[in-house]
Amino acid sequence: MLKGLGNIASLMRQAQQLSGKMQDVNDSLKAQRATASSGAGMVTVEVNGLGEVLKVTIDPDLIQRGDREMIEDLIPAAVNQAVAKSRQLHMEAMKTITTDLKVPGLDDAISQMTEGDPDGEA
Repeated sequence: MLKGLGNIASLMRQAQQLSGKMQDVNDSLKAQRATASSGAGMVTVEVNGLGEVLKVTIDPDLIQRGDREMIEDLIPAAVNQAVAKSRQLHMEAMKTITTDLKVPGLDDAISQMTEGDPDGEA
């Protein structure tokens, strides 16, 4: 029974350490940037590592042509690519903070989540 209490205490310590590490990771991810473009660079989107859209740039010629339909197609394409890149940054950061945790199956679960390319395609 005492061994079980020691395990619980160890898990509690790990949870407290993880909470502090998570805050550090979130601060770091907020400072990281991922950029993607669509339409041969006519639309560019910048997001941070948390997936928050920071900037959208649209080629002035595209706006001048008034091609609303193309703009409406290119913005989501660029946003989705940038967000996929930020997810990859997030998963890589999560891997770094969970390497010291002794939770059965955690490494396998994180590896499965991070497989695939940075565009989010498996």
